Amino acid sequence: MLCTVRDVQAPQFELIVERELHGIRIDSFLARHFRNYTPWRLSRIVRAGGVTIDESPIEETRRVVRGERVQVRLLEPPDKLLAPEPRELPLIYSDPWMMVVDKPAGLIAHPTGDYQAGTLVNICQYLLDRQTPLPGLLRPGIVHRLDRQTSGLMVVATNHRAHAELTASFEEGRVVKRYLALVEGRVESEAGVIDLPIGRARAGRGVLMSCRADAVDRKRAVTRYRVLARYRTHTLVEARPLTGRNHQIRVHFAQLGHPLDGDEFYLAKGALRSIRSAIRAELSGLADELEGMPGPPLEEVDGRHFLHAAQLELPHPITGQWMVFSSPLPEDLQSRLERLVPESSVLS
Repeated sequence: MLCTVRDVQAPQFELIVERELHGIRIDSFLARHFRNYTPWRLSRIVRAGGVTIDESPIEETRRVVRGERVQVRLLEPPDKLLAPEPRELPLIYSDPWMMVVDKPAGLIAHPTGDYQAGTLVNICQYLLDRQTPLPGLLRPGIVHRLDRQTSGLMVVATNHRAHAELTASFEEGRVVKRYLALVEGRVESEAGVIDLPIGRARAGRGVLMSCRADAVDRKRAVTRYRVLARYRTHTLVEARPLTGRNHQIRVHFAQLGHPLDGDEFYLAKGALRSIRSAIRAELSGLADELEGMPGPPLEEVDGRHFLHAAQLELPHPITGQWMVFSSPLPEDLQSRLERLVPESSVLS
């Protein structure tokens, strides 16, 4: 439990050791709570006398016991702070343990490789820094991802316990995700289940996925769907992935012969666009975003696939209360729907 800061110059906190952290070293315990600090930096603070347990001095090798009260004076700044990105982001819900955001298309979720700025996490760090007297006292935790060009709902943990509980909920199938997808062609069944394993495509250096039998490291992938509307050349479906494979909805519908409208990679029946041009387009888009280059506002991204995470249902990581969040279809996708001819108009 993280208590209120008392001194802006040398922030002071009191923590109560949780059951699940009983028996770990003090530096590891502190690193769970102060996630922008490395255990090495926290060990320095312990050695300098900045940490006591029940008001008594301790050694850096001390292990914590459930129920103990740990007093902390953060004598040094965080040493692995995410670069905050001062951009606005639609915030659907926020409390001391988590927040739910409505991710725009064109934004990647998490820093990767050499690119450590310009992502959704960097924007979330900025939002959290506005809630604390000093930057870096809280750190956003990603527990699931959306593709760069997929818009919609994402939940972000803001402390270690919420991160662990939310991760477990996703891994154990206690989270319901519903997407709106516009696919090419006419999906014959009104509802169905796609149960096809997905692995890495042998072309594309791990960027792309595939349902083909020669895909690398194939794992079971299951998607439920139902038809919402039919158009002359397209079908609007609600898709609910029951597993969490990369590009799952996109790969599954493309394999059935119904690739997503505007998909930059996947064609019907498992075919791929030019691998070289696809990778170049993806990496170019990432570079533009991550280097902070000037560009249109987040909500005005063009040329993306039609996939939107419209609903998210999950138990609250602390209270267990069942929570339901919704996101309306973005204007760019709504505009694409309005340009289509409904099937009923064709038949009449």
